[in-house]
Amino acid sequence: MKAAAVRCATAGSLALSALVAAPAGSANGATAPSAEERGVRIAAERAEAAGIRWGTCAKAEDMPPSLRCGTVVVPLDYARPGGKQIRLTVSRARATGRSGHRAVARQGSLVYNPGGPGASGMHFPVMGVMPEWKRVAAAYDLVGYAPRGVGRSAPLSCRSAGQSAEAPTSAPSHPDAAYKKKRVARAKAYARGCAARNPGLRHYTTLNNARDLDVLRAALGERRLTFVGASYGTYLGAVHATLFPSHVRRMVFDSAVNPAPSQIWYRNNLDQSAAFERRWADFRAWTAKHHTAYGLGRTPEAVLRNYDRASRKLARKPAGGKVGPGELQAAFLQAGYYDDYWPMRAAALSAYLKGDPKPLVEQAAPEPRGAAEAENANSVYTAVECNDAPWPTDFGTWDRDNSLLARSAPFETWENAWMNLPCAYWPAPRQRPVDVGAAEGELPPTLILAAERDAATPYAGALELNRRLGGSALVTERGTGTHGIGGGTNACVNRHLEAYLLTGRVPAGGASCAPRREPEPQSAERAARPAGAL
Repeated sequence: MKAAAVRCATAGSLALSALVAAPAGSANGATAPSAEERGVRIAAERAEAAGIRWGTCAKAEDMPPSLRCGTVVVPLDYARPGGKQIRLTVSRARATGRSGHRAVARQGSLVYNPGGPGASGMHFPVMGVMPEWKRVAAAYDLVGYAPRGVGRSAPLSCRSAGQSAEAPTSAPSHPDAAYKKKRVARAKAYARGCAARNPGLRHYTTLNNARDLDVLRAALGERRLTFVGASYGTYLGAVHATLFPSHVRRMVFDSAVNPAPSQIWYRNNLDQSAAFERRWADFRAWTAKHHTAYGLGRTPEAVLRNYDRASRKLARKPAGGKVGPGELQAAFLQAGYYDDYWPMRAAALSAYLKGDPKPLVEQAAPEPRGAAEAENANSVYTAVECNDAPWPTDFGTWDRDNSLLARSAPFETWENAWMNLPCAYWPAPRQRPVDVGAAEGELPPTLILAAERDAATPYAGALELNRRLGGSALVTERGTGTHGIGGGTNACVNRHLEAYLLTGRVPAGGASCAPRREPEPQSAERAARPAGAL
């Protein structure tokens, strides 16, 4: 994942405010059971005995009536399984038992985590009605859940509702000293807010997320876990597989985080920023190819000049009073995640430069109704990543590394740095990252899915996970960069996913799939934001 030209902080520069080792006996080779390991066994036994009482989903979940919901009780602190307990919300759609006119045997529960950290998987069971998931939904109960801290699962929040994010905002790609000072102060305040508002903050970690996942497995009545994780969900799954290899039945890792301990999380974020510059170039090349539709320039460089022109114009007068350079950058960052956004983003930029700001405002303006959910997701993201691993505690290290990277990758570098900077001033103890891995035969075969030009989780992460998990197989979508490819538009990828989940078979030596079709251009009239789009 690391760009060759980027020289990251050395291990010696990662000064720590506090560091605690990963629990002995659970991840790093020691055999003596730790307090946490004993706590997981106790919590799993309790969950297996209690099961899940399924009922109507809470109105706040906004679920279709066909889905059922329940809760699973887990300890806040696994070292004290008799202490404070928290409830995780869970959703389920029962296996349909039929594929076309054919009866299908139930294989158990399939649990999904969409990543983040901070994202909820509660709506995953709805996917069973989609053509790409119907055969899987015939054989499995589809199970989603909100991890600890997310949604109604002992929710975290690092600031009050009255402190919602400001808009419009700026997004300088080469910030000056005054702007950096302002952002450092904001990061310190956010870290203090997290600690003040969340007494149990230190317990929101990937290690505990993995333990929670095993308790959920037990509550579902499954001896072994069948799991699909996307993005951060791949790291969660890999940590679970390392801690509980005998509890794994099948695992899919879709768009894999680089799990090397030295990458978690500071270096992974630097590599992500470098990769987004490549995806930003991909979008501009596509837009230039469709100059006839958008009029934004016949070369990627011309498209960039028009984007910069729009950013300067928004700095002078925000569109709709809400969309400034920061909102513009955030909207186009989404195009780095998903090709599907390319037509609507290009159409909105074109319309704005021609005098119509409405499509851009519809796509880029913050949504007040989603402010609380966004703050919750950001709080969980920050807590988990800051707690998981050591981070540089001297802003000089951040300044050096991000200033250097921004010379070649200006689009996302500093915005990514600001999002993670609270970790420099984090008040809770840090964990040592789990040394993820399993030798051949320690796990059943597992499946890794990756797009070669994925920016959020660069392809090197999939190669590293493939190397670390003996018996895993890597399926690559060549030449494309959509983040999260399982159950999408690539039939080749979906065949491998379905075959693995239904039969346990993986392609020997891995497999390569041709790229998905590029999106078609879209007129400005169709550039309004679809439901759920960011």
